[in-house]
Amino acid sequence: MSCHRLLPLALSMSLITACAAPASEAAALMGRDDSKPTRRVPMNQISKRSEVSAEHSWRLEDLFSDQAAWDKEYKETKELLEQASKFQGKLTSAAAIKDCFTLEDKISNHTERLYVYANMKHHQDTAEPTYQALSEKSKKLSVEAGEALSFITPEILSLSDEELKKLVDTPELAFYKMTLEEMLRQKAHVLSKGEEALLAQVGNISSAPGTVFSLLNNADLKFPKVKNDKGEEAELTHGSYIQFLESKNRGVREGAFKAVYETYGKLKNTLGATLSANVTKNMFYSRARKYPSALEMSLFGDNIDKEVYTNLIDTIHESLPLLQRYMNLRKRLLKVDELHMYDLFAPLVDEFDMKITYEEAAKTVTDALKPLGAEYLAVLQDGFDKGWIDIYENEGKRSGAYSWGAYGTHPYVLLNHKDNLNSMFTLAHEMGHAMHSYLSDTNQEYRYAQYTIFLAEVASTLNEALLMDYLLKKSTDPKEKMYLLTYYADQFRTTVFRQTMFAEFEMLIHDRAEAGESLTPQDLSKIYYDLNVKYHGTEMVVDKDIEMEWARIPHFYNSFYVYKYATGFSAATSFSKQILDEGEPAVGRYLGFLKSGGSDFSLNILKKAGVDMSSPEPIRQAMDVFKSLIEQMEELTR
Repeated sequence: MSCHRLLPLALSMSLITACAAPASEAAALMGRDDSKPTRRVPMNQISKRSEVSAEHSWRLEDLFSDQAAWDKEYKETKELLEQASKFQGKLTSAAAIKDCFTLEDKISNHTERLYVYANMKHHQDTAEPTYQALSEKSKKLSVEAGEALSFITPEILSLSDEELKKLVDTPELAFYKMTLEEMLRQKAHVLSKGEEALLAQVGNISSAPGTVFSLLNNADLKFPKVKNDKGEEAELTHGSYIQFLESKNRGVREGAFKAVYETYGKLKNTLGATLSANVTKNMFYSRARKYPSALEMSLFGDNIDKEVYTNLIDTIHESLPLLQRYMNLRKRLLKVDELHMYDLFAPLVDEFDMKITYEEAAKTVTDALKPLGAEYLAVLQDGFDKGWIDIYENEGKRSGAYSWGAYGTHPYVLLNHKDNLNSMFTLAHEMGHAMHSYLSDTNQEYRYAQYTIFLAEVASTLNEALLMDYLLKKSTDPKEKMYLLTYYADQFRTTVFRQTMFAEFEMLIHDRAEAGESLTPQDLSKIYYDLNVKYHGTEMVVDKDIEMEWARIPHFYNSFYVYKYATGFSAATSFSKQILDEGEPAVGRYLGFLKSGGSDFSLNILKKAGVDMSSPEPIRQAMDVFKSLIEQMEELTR
């Protein structure tokens, strides 16, 4: 996921989120936590930040030439904040609203630039106190900006529907038509001033279920020691769990699997209560704001119809025989009599050593993305050559990988490159985000440049799909090809099937609660277990322990979010198939998508580009690709 910026009208700063690609298995297990730390080597083997060469560093001076330039813009932004109050109570005319929006965009853009620079400086070396302090200073400024501009939306929404509709059609506000139409769309769900104040007061209470879960899961919950590959007692943690599940020793996998779910089982009543409380919170807000359901409330912000969500689930149901066919193939390749849940992350083929330097990775990614045309490749080359990327690990550098930036300057990409296949896919992924941001920013005004989270993973995942297609076509080594096919097939399993199963679980438990039925730990476990049987089929052993997995998925406290991983992956796969099949016409549509930013609703932007997520077709196209992978794997292992 690329790291999102300040948005006008909301100014809600989403603090930077690490983005790693492809999705790590650990991330897939936990729901999908987009952060994936790089494996650290001993500190004496890596450089200090001062020793990193300029050619391996991003060029932050393209954003601010030096600290003095940052300080100057900070001072100017503080002065701009003082001007905001002059509009308070006066947003009744087109002229006043236009001037206020202009100031809002200016403040938002400055605040974004200051925040991004300060935090990227901090991420270069998190131990450096100068930039720790600058990061904190930028965060405080973003809060001040949010507070200073917080009156705008409520004040405009206090106008009558008739007054708002009149403003929408005012020529003077033509540029802001989409902003005003969106306000008008939201108006039915905005309450009176007193009611909004009351809802604001319960905000801290409503966050309690997620807070309690996080503390319980991350601080208080302790797993027992388990046997590792050497037969020694070893620590079992959230971080090490996936390593145990990837062991070639089946006893190690089973031991870790059972230990994890026995631990959660001992806390099932508490964890059941926290998840149930989160569902109750969602119901409270959906009813207070007059939405038909919690699901529809969640989808409303992106203007997504409920049918998009249910279409995904229904279409994946059609394709469950494919997943089950893959499970049978996994069983055969692992040479086991029964396939268990703890076998799903076991390696199907021996690790294939692919030593790929950064320079080789950049060249391969460039070659793989040639189907996107000369315009795309020219900008991509600028990204490689002109200081967009911070490549290697150094002491104190933030782990993982992300794409970030500020409007008006090229995007930036943070990597911690290792010379392996995963790092090459990470490079392709993050440059997909960077290219999306660059083309949106250079083709849209600030207010409409930022794309939604619903669209955020499409460009990055498409780059991975094209890279995989290129590698598979180029490979002549059956062992290498099998390694790549397994790698890609597991992405489908974890990012499409697994996330859709999570999405279905969320829908079912909310439907149950909204119908006035119970949500005991036993209810949650039965619903979750039955879904696992439905998805994985009866030819594998769906171990009873898996019924407690719902208790460890943090994304269930950010309700109805995970479906976006499956839709984004499906949309990207559909785009890649069209580009490879059609060539230039499909490339033109795709570049139009990248240049659209947030200038329209997400579904409309995708539909114009040839991917209609309101229909099952893109998901079926993705399933066709998954089927092809399985067929190739079957052919190679006959």
